[in-house]
Amino acid sequence: MVRARPALDASFTLLVPPDRRPARALWSTVRIMCTIDHMSTRDYFAGDPRTNRERMLAGDLYIADDPDSERIAREAMRLVAAYHRAESAGEPDAREHLVALLGTLGEGAYIKPPLAVDYGENIHVGARTFVNSNLTALDVATITIGEDCQIGPNVQLLTPTHPVAPQPRRDKLEAARPVTLGDNVWLGGGVIVCPGVSIGDNTVVGAGAVVTKDLPANVVAVGNPARVVRDITED
Repeated sequence: MVRARPALDASFTLLVPPDRRPARALWSTVRIMCTIDHMSTRDYFAGDPRTNRERMLAGDLYIADDPDSERIAREAMRLVAAYHRAESAGEPDAREHLVALLGTLGEGAYIKPPLAVDYGENIHVGARTFVNSNLTALDVATITIGEDCQIGPNVQLLTPTHPVAPQPRRDKLEAARPVTLGDNVWLGGGVIVCPGVSIGDNTVVGAGAVVTKDLPANVVAVGNPARVVRDITED
């Protein structure tokens, strides 16, 4: 949609005597006075009375402008900062900040800072799981990490998705799909787990792998995209 808007520069150009105007002054004036508005006028939520936060939690398309979501995200940032400070200082109550941040933190589970989250409350970590530094867990949808997992440094657990079609993406629509890690999963350093992926119990994912599809239990997977290279047996 093209909207014509007056601009001071354009008015000034029109006041310059014709013999002193640049040869392309008229085109420049038009170009200055007109702006292209790429935003669509389509109402994506016609007939849907839900808030954008309710749409987000349902896994549907939404726009990230909900005040409740913003409040929760800011509180998550505060709790992350408090945990980093307290854990770095060796304060005995450091874990309390993490308990307040996350939806669930199992007994004996530990997350080494720094940590980055969207909301925190949608993350569930099982008992005795160890998470190394620089975990990025974007929990627009639920992120579940099972018991006894080993999560290497710089791992990314990503739930947000965006439309591939240009216009809805330009209109700021987004959604999310949950990420689930079973019990005793080992993710090597730098592993990226994409939206909607589930990884089965005991599975090992090699460093730097990008997991775009579900992985079954008891396998080793490597690469980009991650592929199963062998089964895991007891011996």
